Amino acid sequence: MLLPVAVVIIGTFGMMGIEHLSFINALYYTIVTIATVGYGDITPVTTSGKIFAIFLIIVGIGSFVTLLTNLIEWFSQRRQYGLHKRRLNMLIGVFFTEVGNQLLHIFTSYDANINSVRHEFIVTAQWSTKDFEQLQKKLSSYKYTIVPKLLDLEMLSRSLKDKGDLLVRQLENADFIENESYAELLWAVVHLRDELAARPSFYNLPENDIAHIVVDAQRVYTLLAKQWLDYMMFLKAHYPFLFSFASRTNPFVENPIATIS
Repeated sequence: MLLPVAVVIIGTFGMMGIEHLSFINALYYTIVTIATVGYGDITPVTTSGKIFAIFLIIVGIGSFVTLLTNLIEWFSQRRQYGLHKRRLNMLIGVFFTEVGNQLLHIFTSYDANINSVRHEFIVTAQWSTKDFEQLQKKLSSYKYTIVPKLLDLEMLSRSLKDKGDLLVRQLENADFIENESYAELLWAVVHLRDELAARPSFYNLPENDIAHIVVDAQRVYTLLAKQWLDYMMFLKAHYPFLFSFASRTNPFVENPIATIS
């Protein structure tokens, strides 16, 4: 953007100094020359002016062609980025349908304090982007805690083991590298799965070992809740019919009902 502006400024003041044109006439001549219109009503008279005009034509046209090319490329990349982002969020939707919602429902049952904020997660069709952003800010201080005594390691391990293939396939997708928060969530889920799978039995596990698993589970729980809000905000903005189903099967509701009453 700066290069064409600089060419216009240099051209204007150059023609003012060399051809003794007024500012308006010099600016007018510079613009019609660069735009290749060339009405012919103002032309350089002196040899210096003609040489300067040749320079202005070469540099000016080149700079504006470069600007136009960059603008076209920018709009094309912007469109591709929008399509890529939608495709990525659709894959995230598959994750929540197959794994995420079930995990969130399990983790909320282990969270002794969830009832104090459960109502905050009841998103509706009337929500705006601002409502989601306010909730994200409000819940940033909430501590997603899992009570060790409530933790059912056997059920959690079985749930993650059944979805192992899906998790691996998603990790293999290079597109997810661009979404750092989701990539971090995937790695956290896979790590928790591996931790649980590495134990042949959950009977009489040492307290330190249980505490370690709880930390891993809380990491997944925290990342899941934040990603779920981002995903719901995306659905609300782009796919109202998917948002309707996702809100009816809200994992933060104790007993969600998919049917419309």
